Amino acid sequence: MPTVSLIRATSYETDRLRESVEAVLAPLGGIGTFVKPGDRVLLKPNLLTGARPTKECVTRPELVRCVAELVIAAGGKPFFGDSPAFGSAMGVAKSNGYLPMMAELDLPVVEFHGKRYETASENFNHLLLSKEAIEADVVINLPKVKSHVQLTMTLGVKNLFGCVPGKMKAWWHMEAGKSAERFGEMLVETARAISPNLTIIDGIIGHEGNGPSGGEPKLLGVLGASTDVFALDVAMLEVLNVDAHLVPTAAAAQRLGLAPSLESIEFPLLRPVDVSCTDWKLPEALVPIDFALPRVIKSTFRHLYIRLIKEPMAAYRN
Repeated sequence: MPTVSLIRATSYETDRLRESVEAVLAPLGGIGTFVKPGDRVLLKPNLLTGARPTKECVTRPELVRCVAELVIAAGGKPFFGDSPAFGSAMGVAKSNGYLPMMAELDLPVVEFHGKRYETASENFNHLLLSKEAIEADVVINLPKVKSHVQLTMTLGVKNLFGCVPGKMKAWWHMEAGKSAERFGEMLVETARAISPNLTIIDGIIGHEGNGPSGGEPKLLGVLGASTDVFALDVAMLEVLNVDAHLVPTAAAAQRLGLAPSLESIEFPLLRPVDVSCTDWKLPEALVPIDFALPRVIKSTFRHLYIRLIKEPMAAYRN
């Protein structure tokens, strides 16, 4: 039975946030359950963009700091990274106030690079994932609760798409974006391949409306954690009163048998109904996942992919 820990949390102030994170992790055994002395621990926040630093488009540095401190206290060696949609991980981190925390904790940031990885799915046997994520001893996923104009919502599963190197993300938008079902399944397979040891979702202040960056902040007052990223997404959609069938990642997880029913999830603290949000704003309208780019651009991108990535992969296999 998957366990999802939910609590009320309303502050990013250091001491109060530390208490909140420790409280939400307590039913899961605390950070020591996941981190052992000497472990290299990847913290994977949402580092989407540096363009709107006051609009809650990224995971708060306060949360990353808090988790990093807990990892250090457990004897682990934390680092964080992402493959942002816009700019570099360092650039986005700098724009969103990460630098003081990074300097104080001597916390390194890494730019993700690719490594061929065979997935469990016959339909996606050529995912190119970050070697930094694959080779880390522990992966702690730190998503932000946000609406999304292409995928309705972005939660724990979608956050792991950041472990796909930047150019490959654009490729998948072209290759699988013509079908929301296929794109959702690709995101689910990516999450399954990364298999985070722990997910802590930042729902203290979310980003609603025309996200992932064009919406507005929304005080939710929720912090959630689970070892099962799919179960945590199920719980958060229930908190937000969003139908899972509207969210390609959630619908795909259900089809693939990875998303548990709400009734099968154990909630040792609060239940979704206890922290329910009845006025969460979804996007005004959805836009195409493949960006609706002209055919000539798609054709050029496909040609570059075959020449630079797919053919070398085939040669490697042979």
